[in-house]
Amino acid sequence: MALTDTAIRNAKPGEKTVKMFDERGLYLEVSTSGGKWWRLKYRFDGKEKRLSLGVYPDVSLKDARERRDTARKLLADGTDPSENRKAQKSARADRAANSFEVVAREWFAKYSATWAKDHGNRIIRRLERDIFPWIGGRPVAEIAAPELLTVVRRIEDRGALETAHRALGNCGQVFRYAVATGRAERDPSGDLRGAIPPVKGEHFAATTEPKRVGEILRALDGYQGTLTVRCALRLAPLVFVRPGELRKAEWGDIDLGAQEWRYTVTKTNTPHIVPLSRQAVDILRELQPLTGRGRFVFPGARSNGRPMSDNAILAAMRRLGITKEEMSGHGFRAVARTILDEVLGVRPDYIEHQLAHAVRDPNGRAYNRTAHLPERRKMMQEWADYLDKLKAGAEVIPLPQRA
Repeated sequence: MALTDTAIRNAKPGEKTVKMFDERGLYLEVSTSGGKWWRLKYRFDGKEKRLSLGVYPDVSLKDARERRDTARKLLADGTDPSENRKAQKSARADRAANSFEVVAREWFAKYSATWAKDHGNRIIRRLERDIFPWIGGRPVAEIAAPELLTVVRRIEDRGALETAHRALGNCGQVFRYAVATGRAERDPSGDLRGAIPPVKGEHFAATTEPKRVGEILRALDGYQGTLTVRCALRLAPLVFVRPGELRKAEWGDIDLGAQEWRYTVTKTNTPHIVPLSRQAVDILRELQPLTGRGRFVFPGARSNGRPMSDNAILAAMRRLGITKEEMSGHGFRAVARTILDEVLGVRPDYIEHQLAHAVRDPNGRAYNRTAHLPERRKMMQEWADYLDKLKAGAEVIPLPQRA
């Protein structure tokens, strides 16, 4: 006789486990503690077997019968329902183990050791914020281009177009890693080339007209604020390093006797040497009695344990009347790159080495921090002397007109 909901609700536990049979192998097992489990009894390859179909009342009588019928269809097709369930469970585990987030974090752990710490932090935060919430749990092999495009467009829609491009590039790296490790067959990010608008190039503001550069240098020399900021302003054009590297400069990396500043480039995580001109050494010696006992050459205004803020130099330049259209902290690099090449005639590879750009020699060897060091020492002194002439208002050679 078939079971009813009333009979199931009223079933009481006994001294032994009670079995209440329905139809076609389905029965309810009532334990001595009162728990009620749905079971299916069936035969496969001549052997009697059992299959659990859930717990009552989470699985109702109607649901249990539907699960029984599904299992019996598998039997009719020659498939053991128990083995089918094990296979599905294994497949789910494989899918979870090969989800996009799992593969991405594995890729990040493998390669981030070679990156600058800030660079790695930006990548993992970008993935955690903009990618993982949407496709992190999806099997990496099942993610297609349209699904990835939807995720990237969420970033684009909030106005962060450059971040959208960077996120898409990071996803491509993860997919290619998945292909290399046998977890995916292809990288769908390649199909999205041109699917989001390009980022309009924005150049750091920098005037390279020698006469105006001289006026800016005189303004920097006349800064009336703190000695720390004043020295940073005067040193920036002499060394033309990235602004973050200047403000985070440490006394332990500077050898005034050898006239060298050695540090690790944040962008590429590579060692670098900045030869210091006589003018640069004089500025540092002037500042050393004030900040030399601490770690940072240019400590913050509130704490010697932290470098000055990234806005300190820019704010000082704006107070001096140097507009954002004509010069930025990063702009001194462009000034040096242009004038050293087009006015002073320095070999471009010397300049690129000093800018800490990746330069390969004719034999294909990668960037070497000591490459052309004697020539770069001479170049840095020549550059400092040239800037002194600009500040003095000496007659200078104008830049050649471009076609």
